[in-house]
Amino acid sequence: MNRKKKRNVIVGQSGGPTAAINSSLAGVYRTAIDRGYQKVYGMIHGVQGLLEERYVDLSEHIRTGLDAELLKRTPSAYLGSCRYKLPDIHENMEVYQKIFQILEHLEIDCFIYIGGNDSMDTIKKLSDYAILTGSEVRFVGCPKTIDNDLALTDHTPGYGSAAKYIGTSVKEIIRDGWSLETKNGQVIIVEIMGRNAGWLTGASALAKGEDCDGPDAIYLPELEFDIDKFLKNVKALLKKKASVVIAVSEGIQTKDGKYVSELGHSTDYVDAFGHKQLTGTARYLCDVVAAEIGCKTRSIELSTLQRAASHSASRVDILEAYEVGGAAMKAADEGDSGKMVVFVRTSDDPYQCSTEVKDVHKIANDERLVPREWITKDGTYVTSEFITYVRPLIQGDVSPIMVDGVPRHLYVPGFQEKL
Repeated sequence: MNRKKKRNVIVGQSGGPTAAINSSLAGVYRTAIDRGYQKVYGMIHGVQGLLEERYVDLSEHIRTGLDAELLKRTPSAYLGSCRYKLPDIHENMEVYQKIFQILEHLEIDCFIYIGGNDSMDTIKKLSDYAILTGSEVRFVGCPKTIDNDLALTDHTPGYGSAAKYIGTSVKEIIRDGWSLETKNGQVIIVEIMGRNAGWLTGASALAKGEDCDGPDAIYLPELEFDIDKFLKNVKALLKKKASVVIAVSEGIQTKDGKYVSELGHSTDYVDAFGHKQLTGTARYLCDVVAAEIGCKTRSIELSTLQRAASHSASRVDILEAYEVGGAAMKAADEGDSGKMVVFVRTSDDPYQCSTEVKDVHKIANDERLVPREWITKDGTYVTSEFITYVRPLIQGDVSPIMVDGVPRHLYVPGFQEKL
């Protein structure tokens, strides 16, 4: 490969969308153009779409500065995402041969993948195959996940905006619950995303302030969930106040390792990485509370709202997402491969953070959980250290570009069509 003449870049998005993932895409695109690459291709629905030779030339769709600003403010994955698990290299060489044939046909120098844990597994495998075959294509991961569970990085783009939305929404739910009196009191249970890591659920504590007590209890998946202790806590809370609001992670499990969501109904769907679909945790717990205590209950699932709420995005998050996209492109351009960009925090107040690159083999298929010392001793809340950690990440606002009273997004007809 002729290093003197730069050729092309390809970028993809994978895993669960966020309010900031497209800001990283904008960062990759802008940095690639500024560094002299001829074309920047976008995979339609990640590596799965690439295998079907579905890609676009992004320069045909991001034509102006306004397009780039709209892209940074557009939630979800602009290019489309996927949850495709690459097979082990020696189990299915044909998949890798096809990918690398496509990359050669497109004259690709750099492959950037924006995603979370499973996406970094893709970068790991592709970079390993490149070494095995002598390919000079560089593979670099750009972090993204509202779950905030990637190893070796202080935090991940997407988390700050989701945390801001959760803190805001829980505060509004608390206010709404307080406004109406009920005879025997009421219990509102808010279900928040998080399979094994409780970073998102812990963010519900951001609702607490001078004008709000915050949620009355928070249950994270890092600790075993005991239904009897939960009911005892609910009864004690109802003696003190008429409206109780509790935040629970969708992934809380009982002592025997069973998801609470599975106690109420059976979920058969499992994705390519073996992850069960988790839903119904709050609904099941509300049914138990209603049956045992006899009070009014309400279950609320924030579901995809917490990752799609670009109207509530954190300015810090959007700017850092753009920065990390540019840093991933810069790393690949300067010869790095098999790496992921990470954030390194140097100060909480004033908040300061920088980027580095780390070996993706030490990141892929690992999970960074909420430290035990950041959860209260009784396991029903997060500590002040957790709040100190998360608060800088939710600062500032990004004003949507409004048209006819609602936000305008960057949209290309055909991207979202089923092909």
